[in-house]
Amino acid sequence: MTGTTTWLTQEAYDRLKAEYEYLTGAGRDEIVARVAQARDEGDLKENSGYHAAREEHAKQEARVRELKAKLENAQVGTPPDDGLVEPGMIVTLDFAGEEMTFLLGSREIVGTTELDVFSEASPLGASILGRSVGDEVTFTTPTGAERLVKVLKAVPYDG
Repeated sequence: MTGTTTWLTQEAYDRLKAEYEYLTGAGRDEIVARVAQARDEGDLKENSGYHAAREEHAKQEARVRELKAKLENAQVGTPPDDGLVEPGMIVTLDFAGEEMTFLLGSREIVGTTELDVFSEASPLGASILGRSVGDEVTFTTPTGAERLVKVLKAVPYDG
């Protein structure tokens, strides 16, 4: 698995694919029509509707690029249950004497659930990536503090 691979459940993959297809089809047609309509309203320098539509179009195109990259680099299924902390795993840590459970990976995997998600590129995620249950590791928080964590559990997220 490469650093750009995103583990997705089949449900998450299907949801992202449907969003991508909408944004590159009917969604794109809708925003292009709004831009054209706003352009027809007159002076573009003072046309706030035109500028808002263009900004929305730019955001939509950025989301299309993001979705395309995720879908092209998606690994559908669940990561192997090999005892290693990897993207797509539910990880439980001992963090300063308290248990902390979260998904290591992308928010796209879980959709709207209340499960916390940490990127494998975050300071905590990067420090535990590839570790095994029982491993202890120190990481530097964004504020510069050093924290010791212990991996208590790592199981694949199955949606």
